[in-house]
Amino acid sequence: MSRTRLSLSVVVVVVAAVIAVIVSTAGGSTTKAHPAVAANSAISVDQTSFGKVLTDANGRTLYLFAGDKSNQSTLSPAGRAFWPPFTSATRPSATGGALAGEIGTVSGGNQLTYNGHPLYYFIGDHKAGQTAGQGLNQFGARWYVLSTPGAAITSAPKSSASNNSTGGASTYGY
Repeated sequence: MSRTRLSLSVVVVVVAAVIAVIVSTAGGSTTKAHPAVAANSAISVDQTSFGKVLTDANGRTLYLFAGDKSNQSTLSPAGRAFWPPFTSATRPSATGGALAGEIGTVSGGNQLTYNGHPLYYFIGDHKAGQTAGQGLNQFGARWYVLSTPGAAITSAPKSSASNNSTGGASTYGY
């Protein structure tokens, strides 16, 4: 009987551990999936393998979603987990060649726009200057970095050293 009790005890402990893991993760994450609203931010321009592209004040690449409408985000909440919006509590400054007249906000919100395009980050970009989201087809449309005038850059990288983190596989649809 002691062998049966020992086996039963082990099963109970394992089941309790599994339940504890499920319960502790079921409540969701307490951290936000995207950067907090910046009190004061800037839209800037930095050089990448795609040429000069829009970035935030810290050099993080900004993207447009080809499925959006002018000054209106159509991205689903699930999409925002991977493509968090670029937000600001105040109107950001334009630096490094960005055009101040092109900066606006999505109607009824604090997501910034540039030339009418709502702006997003890509969670796959882990540091300044990365462009791993360029050309991806996710959540119903393609994602592109923006040129200084605010147009989608759809061409392949200008140099052989790409910031794409896919291990050489093209994500540009070519």
